[in-house]
Amino acid sequence: MAESTILDAREALRLADSEPQRAASLGAAVLRTARAERNPEAAAVAERAIGLAAMHVADLDVALRHLRSAIRWAGRAGSALLAAEARMTLAFVLNRRGRSRAALREIDTALLDLTGVPHARAEAQRGAIMHQLGRFDDALASYRSSLPALRKGDDHLWTLRVLLNRGLLQGHRQDFAAAQADLDEAMDLSARLELKMFAAFVHQNLAEVHALRGDVPAALHHLGQAENLVPELNFKTGPLLADRSRLLLSVRLTAEAREAAEQAITAFEAEHRRSDIPEVRLVLARAAVLDGDTTTALTQARLAGREFARQGRRQWSTAARLMVLSCRAALGHPPAVRLNEVEQLIPALEAAGWPAVALEARLLAARLARERGHHDRSHRLLRPGAALRRRGTAVLRARGWYAEAQLRLLDDNRRGATAAVRAGLRILDEHRATLGATDLRAHASGHRLELVELGLHIAMDERRPDRVFRWAERGRASHLLLSPARPPEDPIVADAVAELRATAAQIRSGHLAGRNVTRLVQRQITLERWIRDYCRMQRQDVAADGIEPVGLPGLAGTLGDSALLEFLAHDGMLYVLAVSGGRCVLRAVAPVAAAGHLVDQVTFTLRRLSHPTARPASREAAARLLRAAATALDDMLLGPVAAELGDRALVVIPTGPLQSLPWSVLPSCAGRPVSVAPSATLWHRAATGPGPAGESHSIAPPAGDRDQALDNAGRHIRFAGDISAPTGRRVIVGYGLPGAVAEAESLAALHGTQPITGAEATVGAVTRAMNGASLAHIAAHGRVQPSNPLFSSLMLSDGPLTVYDMERLDRVPATVILAACDTGRTVVHAGDEVLGISATLLSRGARQIVASVVPVPDVQTRPMMIALHELLLTGVAVPNALAEIQKRVAGEDGTAAAAAAGFVCVGAAAPIA
Repeated sequence: MAESTILDAREALRLADSEPQRAASLGAAVLRTARAERNPEAAAVAERAIGLAAMHVADLDVALRHLRSAIRWAGRAGSALLAAEARMTLAFVLNRRGRSRAALREIDTALLDLTGVPHARAEAQRGAIMHQLGRFDDALASYRSSLPALRKGDDHLWTLRVLLNRGLLQGHRQDFAAAQADLDEAMDLSARLELKMFAAFVHQNLAEVHALRGDVPAALHHLGQAENLVPELNFKTGPLLADRSRLLLSVRLTAEAREAAEQAITAFEAEHRRSDIPEVRLVLARAAVLDGDTTTALTQARLAGREFARQGRRQWSTAARLMVLSCRAALGHPPAVRLNEVEQLIPALEAAGWPAVALEARLLAARLARERGHHDRSHRLLRPGAALRRRGTAVLRARGWYAEAQLRLLDDNRRGATAAVRAGLRILDEHRATLGATDLRAHASGHRLELVELGLHIAMDERRPDRVFRWAERGRASHLLLSPARPPEDPIVADAVAELRATAAQIRSGHLAGRNVTRLVQRQITLERWIRDYCRMQRQDVAADGIEPVGLPGLAGTLGDSALLEFLAHDGMLYVLAVSGGRCVLRAVAPVAAAGHLVDQVTFTLRRLSHPTARPASREAAARLLRAAATALDDMLLGPVAAELGDRALVVIPTGPLQSLPWSVLPSCAGRPVSVAPSATLWHRAATGPGPAGESHSIAPPAGDRDQALDNAGRHIRFAGDISAPTGRRVIVGYGLPGAVAEAESLAALHGTQPITGAEATVGAVTRAMNGASLAHIAAHGRVQPSNPLFSSLMLSDGPLTVYDMERLDRVPATVILAACDTGRTVVHAGDEVLGISATLLSRGARQIVASVVPVPDVQTRPMMIALHELLLTGVAVPNALAEIQKRVAGEDGTAAAAAAGFVCVGAAAPIA
């Protein structure tokens, strides 16, 4: 009987790694039997099995209790081996709880009583503890010494554990080939041993290694594989959320990274895994810094530092200290950061095998030294950092070039510094071009920001408008100049998109019927995230050499008699470059914050005026505020270059808060044709004809599919005719708004075509019609998603027509007019990288888009749209026609005038085809 009990206890221990819940249940049954039999050996093994199972499901308090009990039972059995094995597991759990010193005491005690394979296991566990502490050299030594004995003893499970841990450690040390080899072998072993939980761990570590090397699509793939196994295996989500936060931060998806980090901290607290919390706090701090929330970053970094110190994790404490000093330096609060404080951190960071973090310490110390007049010291600090431009990941090499540029500036070599900045940008642009999702490209462009700012700083110091123009262009909307990303042609995605569309339609009908739609909204959020993440996993290797800015001579020739105003922000000030008559001048404008305040007033008052239920007194007050704010903005923005502008038509390249400005409200723009574009280079492409990266506006379908378009679910279907050739077809759509159908019918009659309205206005029907058309007019409800701009949409009869759908079009119309709320408003990220409906259409070859940057009342827009199309049919260019209509209604009913004022023309000026 006793022999049977010990066999059952060992079976529970074997199951603990693969089926922890089953192991815990079996272990509890065995423990009851062992107590009844007074069998301390079986009780010790059963207690260890229960503790190990509890560790795997992150119930660390339960694990500690059972593992300590296992040691006591082993003592009663007189088995030093069983006690040592229990101590070995106890040490790991203690380390997870953040009690590192106690963990080391337990593992060192265990090692004294073990030999052979058990000793190798304990040495491997010691390596895991050292790894957690950030003592990477000690950890690697333990892994290397334990692995031969484990292999020789055919201990496949512990070999798998060591490979799993060592692979991740090699990744942290930037030895990616060795990391990949270890984790590939670990994946093979987990499959051979049929250990799904360990397969999830391997995917998790592969995700982190790929993220460290900058391969975001591969990292997302492996993270998704690990997350898919969570429901089946029922293990805790804290580590996966932490990995997701780090991965999102690596491509500057700061808002998503902050959310994931906050969720990870909450999960770790619930799972009693406090040792993992400070690392996530550092991620949260870095994301907050990039979001401009330095105060939150400082708070999180200080908390992380205290927690690392309590755990005895000296190298991690050093990383937290660097973040604290960086935040203090950015805030400028007394006492000032001492140069020695930063410089003393560098050796420990480099010894830890963290070259990227050490480089940031060098850059901060070098800046402090330069600001305090210690140029030789700054030079000495930068030189080792600049050497990193030749090795490592794309981001690390680009930061090395940034250090090299600073080094050359110290030597007063401005030309060399500019060349170094451009070298760093080339590396980042080549890396970004491998990303197959538009939003990833836009956010990853944030890595370019400091390089571009340095190049702009050099140009501003030289006061050369032509050079300032080129650097202003290099720093804005650069992702839109790449060959467009196209969502994958995949039936799985098509099904998800179809479900999303149906869910959105159900939400809308539920709102109208007064039903509770909470579950539907949650399902919509889940589907949007799944589609977004799936698209982000795609890879797209395209040339990155198509994003060189347009030169001033070529731009001036295309402008003709028009003038271009390019606004840029530098050191908190707004500047404007005016290009007209073959000349370019640079003028200071105002503080960025002051301009932003006035823009907010303008958009607020337009929203108030366009609201049909606004009271007369409220409308009158709003009109007064609008006139005052518009006049002040006009003097601020256009006053400094009024002489250069004269009465020329304008092309405006806005920045920051100006992206949402309805330019027609400015007195100087009343009746003046104004075109807006994300960059002068993108405007020039739209004006001169070629599409992205030198292609034509036609984006051909895959070979064999040139006669296909999209069905309602987003799948390709047969489409008659060659859509790669321009046609004169015009598409008029009206759905969902009270006057949308009447507007569409009136416009269709003007153009001699049939409108798409009512139930026929499906996403599939509209996208089929838009493919290859010369003009598309859509009157529908518009929705902008600031947190997920690629799901900004127009609501049609079967659900939303999203930006993702527009990215799947083979050839977008040359002219698109959107009579829908907010469809001209873009979501602006660092570096004026814009995302949204109008930006997507322009980047994919549309020549001009008319859309509103504010909500618009449907009834008031119908007469305006009819008048606009009547003018367009006489051959008037789109911005000229829009300016004329806005001037006509300016003195009419306040609601109609406000509705008209909110529209802008994005792109180049041209008559409709």
